[in-house]
Amino acid sequence: MQTDWEKRYADEDTPWDKGEPAPGLVDWMKKQTLEPGTRVLVPGCGRGHDANAWALAGFETTGLDLSNLAVTEAQELYQSQSGLAFFPGDFLDDSPEQPFDLVFEHTLFCAIDPERRNEYAKALDRWLQPGGHFLAIHFFIPKEQDGPPFGTDLEEVTSLFSSFMNLIEQWTPRNFPNREKEEQMFLWEKPIS
Repeated sequence: MQTDWEKRYADEDTPWDKGEPAPGLVDWMKKQTLEPGTRVLVPGCGRGHDANAWALAGFETTGLDLSNLAVTEAQELYQSQSGLAFFPGDFLDDSPEQPFDLVFEHTLFCAIDPERRNEYAKALDRWLQPGGHFLAIHFFIPKEQDGPPFGTDLEEVTSLFSSFMNLIEQWTPRNFPNREKEEQMFLWEKPIS
C-alpha cells in the first residue's frame, strides 16, 4: 500500500523529521572539498533541513518532495536563505532540466517501496551528471521490518549503484539518538565516460 505523504505531513506524523540536518551530513560538510558552484539536489527533502545545510555551506541547492505541504513548509522555514529553492516533484518519475553535480540521499531511499529501488537507481542516473557525486545515508535495518522505513543492506546498496558509479568511501556516520548502528554513509562518483 502506497504511503500518503501529504496526509503524514498534515497529521504531523513525521518521526523522521528531527528539525535539523543529519549529523552525518553536518560532519561531512566540515571536511568536504567540493568546487564552488556545485549544484546539489536533495530528493525527498521534506521540510528542508538537509537542503538548508547545503545552501548555508554555499552550494546552489534544490529540494524536491512529493508532498506539497512539506515543500510549502520548507519554503516558509528557509525563505530567507539564498541559493536554496524547493519544488514539488517525483524523483522516480520526473527528469531534470539539467542534471545535478551532487545528489544527497537521506530519507528517500528507505521511504519508497523496495520493489521500486531499481527505478530509484535509474532515476539517480538521470538526475546526476557524469563526474557527479552521490552522497547517501542508508538505513541498515532489517529488510523484513514493515515500513516505511524499509531496510537495506550492503549487498543491495552495492548491487544497485555499482553498475553505474564508483564507490569512493563508506563509513558509519554520527547519527541522531536511537539510530545507533542503523546508518551507513556512502560517497559515490559517476564516471565521466
